[in-house]
Amino acid sequence: MSDAVKQAGQPEEVKPRSVRVVLMALMIAMLLAMLDNMIIGTAMPTIVGELGGLEHLSWVVTAYTLATAASTPIWGKVGDMYGRKGSFLTSIVIFLIGSALSGMAQDMGQLIGFRAIQGLGAGGLMVGVMAIIGDLIPPRERGKYQGMMAGVMALAMIGGPLVGGTITDHMGWRWSFYINLPLGAVALAMVSAVLHLPKKKAKGKIDYLGAALLTVAITSTVLVTTWGGTEYAWGSGEIIGLIVAGVLAIAAFVYAETKAAEPVMPLHIFRSRNFTLMSVIGFLVGFAMFGGVLYLPLFQQAVQGASATNSGLLLLPMLLSMMVVSLVVGRITTSSGKYKVFPIVGGALMVVGLFLLATMDTGTTRLVSGLYMAVLGAGLGFLMQITMLVAQNSVDMKDMGVASSSATLFRTLGGSFGVALMGSLFTSQVTDTMSERLGPQAAKASGSAQLDAASLAKLPEAVRDAYQHAVAAGTHSAFLLGAAIAVLGFVLAWFVKEVPLRGAGPAQAGGAGAQAAASPADSLAH
Repeated sequence: MSDAVKQAGQPEEVKPRSVRVVLMALMIAMLLAMLDNMIIGTAMPTIVGELGGLEHLSWVVTAYTLATAASTPIWGKVGDMYGRKGSFLTSIVIFLIGSALSGMAQDMGQLIGFRAIQGLGAGGLMVGVMAIIGDLIPPRERGKYQGMMAGVMALAMIGGPLVGGTITDHMGWRWSFYINLPLGAVALAMVSAVLHLPKKKAKGKIDYLGAALLTVAITSTVLVTTWGGTEYAWGSGEIIGLIVAGVLAIAAFVYAETKAAEPVMPLHIFRSRNFTLMSVIGFLVGFAMFGGVLYLPLFQQAVQGASATNSGLLLLPMLLSMMVVSLVVGRITTSSGKYKVFPIVGGALMVVGLFLLATMDTGTTRLVSGLYMAVLGAGLGFLMQITMLVAQNSVDMKDMGVASSSATLFRTLGGSFGVALMGSLFTSQVTDTMSERLGPQAAKASGSAQLDAASLAKLPEAVRDAYQHAVAAGTHSAFLLGAAIAVLGFVLAWFVKEVPLRGAGPAQAGGAGAQAAASPADSLAH
């Protein structure tokens, strides 16, 4: 590990033990960012019961998501310009302030505003974790830690709903936010004491115009995917206006970045074929994963009669498979330095897994659906960390922050598109199938397109049977769309170039620090 740290071009004070402590702090910070929405989702019915404002319920999640997505690229650039440690600690502090204020909210308006503050901090948490790991550990060694990161993700997805339910029932919903404070304090103390990275002095000013235009573009995109087909019809003036605003903002942003002295997202990083491919594949991974996480529990609750309380456990086959495969892939990458085969295999398994999930119907057992989920999880395990690893290996060390933030942003936007498009297709199919079986009026009277097992039990048998068939048809359409989209990821994976990972091979032993920090651009295919 000592050699690995030196290869990353870091000060010699960063000892192996210190690196382990820093990694533990980084995993806590990652857990904070990922666990939050999972916990809050379970607490939302109680929050609405106390604060009211049911019509604004979606904004509690949307405000957080918007702030996270919009701030992600800015945090990456600030870290590159002014130093990773300071920006990371600042993001933790902002996240904790937002958490404390959210816990003290007295009405829904306050909660939405404080959630936005929390989201601003969360944007820096994920980027900070990825970029600091990129600084501390060269790509060749980074594979060892893939399983750890996948494990944190699985823990958040499985444990979040359970922890949220327990806290809400026994301590009150406000502790769903307060629970972040002790964890964040531990991460702050550990990072402050042990993390030593070179201080940086910015050569130019922050690209405020680029940051503003990118924020408008991201906000428009997220709102289109959040509101389209739910709050507003896809052809409504509001959605069309947001699409136009987003397209104009993207065009203006690209132009502004060509003129900025320190662009918030340097366009030259996209000249690397590998970086661009991994950004697109990361988008597709987000599309498949978030769509799966949303609609698999819904299918198991509505069609297979599972309890909503254990919604996190329903995803166990997918998450365990993802964690184990990610761990194995990381070890192989570290020992061999080879990685091109993994996006190809992962892309193929993602297509197969989504297609198998699309074949589920009212007669599919939990065992069979669990096996299908495991196939999808294996595909995600091949792709999740490799996309970030190759993206970071494809840029200069000075651009580590913007590379990490860009890869994270594309995955986040992929998740937004996945939930929106699969959701729109799902809802439409459920409505159509209910109408076919019960008639338009009966279908409308039977209720929402998303009913839990308890609500289903109260429905007349004919309505319940129709609804279960409708949900099966909806998930079929949603996952079929996911499989079709995933085919693009499989095709793109074949074009990834096997560029040696920095820190790999005995040839670098002599001048490790200089060579690890050297630009990989010369060896990349453009």
